[in-house]
Amino acid sequence: MSHNHTHNGQSTHESNSGSHAEHRHNPAQESTHAHGSGGHAHKGHAHGGHHHHGPGGHSHTHGANKKALKWSFFLIASYMLVEVAGGLITNSLALLSDAGHMLSDAVALGLSLLAMIWGERRASSTKTYGYKRFEVLAAFLNGIALLGISLYIFYEAFQRFSKPPVVMSSGMLTIAVIGLLVNVVTAYILMRGDTSENLNIRSAFLHVIGDLLGSVGAIIAAILIMAFGWNLADPIASVIVAVLVLVSAYRVTRDSVHILMEGTPVGYDADEIRGELTKIPGVREVHDLHIWSLSSDLPLLTGHLVLEPLADGAAVMKQARHLLTEDYGIEHITIQLDPPDFACEVGHEGCTQAPSH
Repeated sequence: MSHNHTHNGQSTHESNSGSHAEHRHNPAQESTHAHGSGGHAHKGHAHGGHHHHGPGGHSHTHGANKKALKWSFFLIASYMLVEVAGGLITNSLALLSDAGHMLSDAVALGLSLLAMIWGERRASSTKTYGYKRFEVLAAFLNGIALLGISLYIFYEAFQRFSKPPVVMSSGMLTIAVIGLLVNVVTAYILMRGDTSENLNIRSAFLHVIGDLLGSVGAIIAAILIMAFGWNLADPIASVIVAVLVLVSAYRVTRDSVHILMEGTPVGYDADEIRGELTKIPGVREVHDLHIWSLSSDLPLLTGHLVLEPLADGAAVMKQARHLLTEDYGIEHITIQLDPPDFACEVGHEGCTQAPSH
């Protein structure tokens, strides 16, 4: 489907669905906007450590992520209830702290699944980007929840250091071993998803690894209590779990805040991309270049290319789009082409004022 509107200039809008549209506006400006309809499909390329999927890979990966989250949520939520009951019965803080971590995992997985379902909703006139940013909000809330849980575990553990309680070590050992097996299965399921680029899948995977290590700590503590009657092993194991939770909280919160602050996505170098765009024949300079991401796996770019006096705008536009999609895997692109004497808004980073006549 194509649309043609004529005013005074030229811009090109390209979508992965195959539709092309041309709009003519101001003679001083040309722009191109390229994006995927409802998602992105990277070409098979890796640049600067950032890996990109093939055209059919995104929908397949999305389906795998959704399935992994669904099964992982069911397993973690179910066993979390068992571990809470076991921690209360055996009087083990290590089990309760691990259950607290599992609770945060269950919430994280539930939010991630909800974010993925909501992210499939179509964009509207009031939410032109759709609901994909919800994934990042879910990860941020999860990071804050993890921080609170870790601080609570620290508090409870230090209370127990002064008065180590009696722990039912045999019951604690049994529940911890089953918890370890559940975490191993869950980690395996999540590994079948996209743990490298999807923030929610990666954060959920990190939590499960933390749970797995927490279960190992609970097992060691139970064995020490059984063998030597060393009840201090229980609060020590819970502190180790709290540290793991704190590390997970920091990583997830840091990454989600970076996206919410429109930071340059990991694996992309704005100066490098600016330099590559400047090398295109007919481009005098690049300004107002912004690279950010809507979600953890959907990068976007906008920028102005100032042309040489006799530059072929259409050729420059074509080369710039090819460079960004093929070499960097950025398919949601908005580029404005400016003539040599065009004055951008002074005060914006990278802007240069046109010479006065």
